[in-house]
Amino acid sequence: MADRIEVFDRRLLRQRRERAVATLAAHDFLFAEVATRLVDRLADIRRDFSTALDLGCHTGFIAKAAEGLPAGKIGTLFQADLSPRMAAAARSNADIPTLAADEEYLPFRDAGLDLILSCASLHFVNDLPGALIQIQRALKPDGVFLAALFGGATLTELRQAWLAAETSLEGGAGPRVAPFADLSDAAGLLQRAGFAMPVADSDTITVTYDNPLKLMSDLRGMGETNVLIERRRTPTRRATLTAVAEHYMAQFGGDDGRAPATFQILYLTGWAPAEGQPQALKPGSATSRLADIFDTPEQSAGEKAGPR
Repeated sequence: MADRIEVFDRRLLRQRRERAVATLAAHDFLFAEVATRLVDRLADIRRDFSTALDLGCHTGFIAKAAEGLPAGKIGTLFQADLSPRMAAAARSNADIPTLAADEEYLPFRDAGLDLILSCASLHFVNDLPGALIQIQRALKPDGVFLAALFGGATLTELRQAWLAAETSLEGGAGPRVAPFADLSDAAGLLQRAGFAMPVADSDTITVTYDNPLKLMSDLRGMGETNVLIERRRTPTRRATLTAVAEHYMAQFGGDDGRAPATFQILYLTGWAPAEGQPQALKPGSATSRLADIFDTPEQSAGEKAGPR
């Protein structure tokens, strides 16, 4: 579309995922951990799903984590990934239907799926609201969408280290770390896409490395390095890379000499609209007062509390 904003180079992302397939098993611990947490949330939903899709499946982390679910929780699971090689690896690992598909242009008919899961994939979508709309349309009425994606606090240490190093050595910093979504916007995006009962929350996973270069090696092995369209196209100077590591350790290094890396994980849950779903009450329609429940005096908003 003419007004479409392109932030990420999706062709480059596909190429990097293609290259990452061969060695992903040595760097996949974060994907596996997030998939486990996502499936734990699915287990808390008290219903079964006849047809489900793992969107952005990588090599099949959701399928692996779902092996611990009760029999019948998921009837038929399909997998899809932007990278054909990732999709092929996921198919061989789980022997379930898999296809190569772009999250920005979903090839699924409307109202065809009971459940859509997505683990650590949607953060590189250019039009996240548009992708969420397509996901909502692909769900049957009362179908469930459950996703985990990297949030805005992810790799804050690396972002600051690159900024400091490039500013001091090269007179200015180029974009290095993606502008991920914020938790404050997540539930609103679900609501905007037409989901009922949208919920967004987050947790933080902190991983420690021997040094920042090990972190960057892991990101490369995961296929998660810089795919911003506005990225610098010139090779990184060795002096700059050394300065990044020095700034990183000087500002964030632990007492044990290791480098911590923050990964903020946003969890999104939404339901495709359907008749009979619970509805939020209108403001002011409550029949009970919190002041009565907690046995405390009530005060209006903006009124200062007195001494106790």
